[in-house]
Amino acid sequence: MTGTLAAAGGGRMPASGQGFFLCDIFDAIPKDDIATMEHPIFSLSTRPDRRILRYEHNGAGIEVTPSVKGLATIHDKDILIYCISQLMAALNAGRAVSRRIVLKAHDLLTATNRETSGDAYRRLVEAFERLAGTRIRTNIVTGDVEVTSGFGLIESWEIERRTRGGRMVSVAVTLSEWLFRAVLSKSVLTLSRDYFRLRKPLERRIYELARKHCGRQESWRISVDTLLKKSGSASPRRVFRAMLREMIAAQSLPDYDIAEEPGDLIRFSLRDRVIENVGEGPGPLAPETFAAARTIFPGADVYALEAEWKAWWAATGRPRLRSRDAAFLGFVRTRRGREQG
Repeated sequence: MTGTLAAAGGGRMPASGQGFFLCDIFDAIPKDDIATMEHPIFSLSTRPDRRILRYEHNGAGIEVTPSVKGLATIHDKDILIYCISQLMAALNAGRAVSRRIVLKAHDLLTATNRETSGDAYRRLVEAFERLAGTRIRTNIVTGDVEVTSGFGLIESWEIERRTRGGRMVSVAVTLSEWLFRAVLSKSVLTLSRDYFRLRKPLERRIYELARKHCGRQESWRISVDTLLKKSGSASPRRVFRAMLREMIAAQSLPDYDIAEEPGDLIRFSLRDRVIENVGEGPGPLAPETFAAARTIFPGADVYALEAEWKAWWAATGRPRLRSRDAAFLGFVRTRRGREQG
């Protein structure tokens, strides 16, 4: 393939060379890698999709090949989002990370707004199989490293522990070097928690594109033809347009409003400001404030709470604060109270 699939560069962060990373961060803020938000890698089909996907746009080329289980789907991507979110929360807390990740299946299902029935665990196994079997070939840059060989979305997975009834409890996942480099270089964006409430595959894909391209801008315009291409939808143009009009009528996307404009254009408008990194907001907090937050809310990721607080502060009109540290601790007490209630 020719061309480059680019992810933003950045300094390398500390990582553990051996061992594994345990997903144990409560309520980590959802994060998604920029490269797979930009390019159509995941199938939007609800049935096994065994097409070979080829995509080229503005010099970027990518080929995605399925296994006999079919292509990884946009819903399978929840697993990657969960892993990325946990790793980013750990990096922001100064913890070492590894691309071998151990997670609790129940925590993953709960965090991604899924049922925890026996059938949900079975579907989770199928998702792991599709993620491991789907292969990508491209010239791709994540951080400062160009990858020219093929790779899978995850390198491997295994069930480490089961219940007596055979249901998985603990799962070990090894991310691809490519995806792990994207995390280390912080080539990620924050998603709305309501992303996991979107059930239609196209809604999820359109939200990803709006989040990636609109970002902090007031609006972003794109032609229907280009949006169809970037979405990866296999629907005919007329069907795709009809689905877009359904989305416009429902206005179901988190963060963004959608409108149809003359000239065969679709406009996405930012509804609420999206906080992208924990450095934005009313200013830095004192180290002792984080210590106090850990005492108030044991086991919580205080840096994730900080980002939530800043997002809430921005969404409520950026009120003037007499003491940002006291305001943050008040927010933590409220969050803790809601969890206990």
